[in-house]
Amino acid sequence: MQKFLEKLIITLRMIKFEHTLFALPFAFLGAILAANGLPTLWQFFWITVAMIGARSAAMTFNRIVDLKFDAENPRTANRELPSGKLSLRFAWAFLFSSVILFEIASYALNELTFILSPVALVSILGYSYAKRFTSLSHLLLGWALAISPTAAWIAVRGTIDSEVPLLLSLLVMMWTAGFDVMYACQDFEFDRKKGLHSIPASFGIKNALWIARLFHFQAFVALLLLYLVTDLGKLALLGVIVVAALLIYQHTLVKPNDLSRMNTAFFTTNAFVSVILLVTFGGAVFVGKI
Repeated sequence: MQKFLEKLIITLRMIKFEHTLFALPFAFLGAILAANGLPTLWQFFWITVAMIGARSAAMTFNRIVDLKFDAENPRTANRELPSGKLSLRFAWAFLFSSVILFEIASYALNELTFILSPVALVSILGYSYAKRFTSLSHLLLGWALAISPTAAWIAVRGTIDSEVPLLLSLLVMMWTAGFDVMYACQDFEFDRKKGLHSIPASFGIKNALWIARLFHFQAFVALLLLYLVTDLGKLALLGVIVVAALLIYQHTLVKPNDLSRMNTAFFTTNAFVSVILLVTFGGAVFVGKI
């Protein structure tokens, strides 16, 4: 039992379980906006379980699929699978368990979430192969994360009956694509050497950072439209302003000839975005327009 728990802890470290913070608040926000308040405890519980299962499956599959490349890349060679800290067999078992958990949660929510669950799975798992074929892999990752707010809306309402979840998903997609382009700049030389596709590898780091700025501008436009459509007042407007400031700030941290502050831009700054929007837009639902 102790050995199993040790492996489980290593697995959670491998999938960076704490980074669920990036996506989970968007799912909660989608649910709150759909319910125009708090979803039921049943819905809240199973949305959380579905998110944990989906993200765990996606990250584990990504580590399995990229094992060969991770072993060859100095930046990733010490990861749990290439370093031998975790066996491939245990990783596969954890992957299947995560998929089953996701499907159980989808079934528990409503019929449409269960029917659409294979679409979500194909999207979040299929991304892992994207870099082998297209430089648009960043947008595919964005799409994979963008599923969550609309899925949470469907979990609460059983249908898509508003542009609100679609705007929220568009925001998540472009925000994710932007920071993934920035993060991929670190692997610019390795990706070119191995024939992997990414925007930095295709267009160079300087141009890639401009494309990341464009993606984040599009994310801001989606956020502004979301604010105008929901009309949630000054608290939500504060969220728009703070997130815009964070997006601008992270681009001041990264330069074409200096990627040393990438972790601050990627992890610290981006971790705040989803939480701020949950607090401001979600909070505005409860306190009303002020």
